[in-house]
Amino acid sequence: MIEQNLKTLEDKSIYILREAKQKFDNVAALWSMGKDSTTMLALAKKAFLGKIPFPIIHIDNRIDFPETYAFREYLTKKWGLNLIVAYSEIKPDSIGSACCGRNKPETLKKVMKEYGFDALIVSIRRDEHGIRSKERYMSPRDEKFRWDYKNQPAELWDDYASKATKGHVRIHPLLDWNEIDVWRYIQQEKIPINPLYFSRNGFRYRSLGCTHCTVPVKSDAKNVNDIVKELKVTKIEERSGRSMDKENEYVMQRLRSLGYL
Repeated sequence: MIEQNLKTLEDKSIYILREAKQKFDNVAALWSMGKDSTTMLALAKKAFLGKIPFPIIHIDNRIDFPETYAFREYLTKKWGLNLIVAYSEIKPDSIGSACCGRNKPETLKKVMKEYGFDALIVSIRRDEHGIRSKERYMSPRDEKFRWDYKNQPAELWDDYASKATKGHVRIHPLLDWNEIDVWRYIQQEKIPINPLYFSRNGFRYRSLGCTHCTVPVKSDAKNVNDIVKELKVTKIEERSGRSMDKENEYVMQRLRSLGYL
């Protein structure tokens, strides 16, 4: 039986997903094959009676881990996902890293325009980064993907009414979750997960990006149960293995204001 805290989080996330599907004409979701976006897909399956009713987008810079690509193919087939793979370039970036900075949002812009998506589900959490804490459950972007973080819409009494007249709206169903909530939900729901999160030779990946901007952290956690136990005592930050130019608060704020994922 699902415990009350997770049930409360699950109920709210499912409500937001259903609201997004009802409010917007053409919804899509981003999937990185990481724990958060995979948990979001599991929640969507539950919200819509076992079938995810919108396309899933992977922005692929061609240098993700082999395990990540294998997991993408496995879960796409297992869950019958309508997967769109869009390839981004690796080129010099004046703000973030060449592999995962402004180049990915530029590719996403082309996908959104090609398919006419007016809402995009993204699996960010408030506790991941100070800038992400400014987000709303439904957060509008303008036609150039810009995010006005100084002028966020109010969200009162579960009224998530944001609409984008020219741009699109970002949907954030995991906003209230934290890292251990995600792992406890994975544990309880037995959600398939990328094997890179599990320890090999004393190291595992705690936060996943591509091969150029992600490094493993020391850990002996070889399964989900071990990870949950580890998170109860660790003092290491979740994104400590990610490229620091992108994690700098000012850099992240600039990137997100320009449409960063």
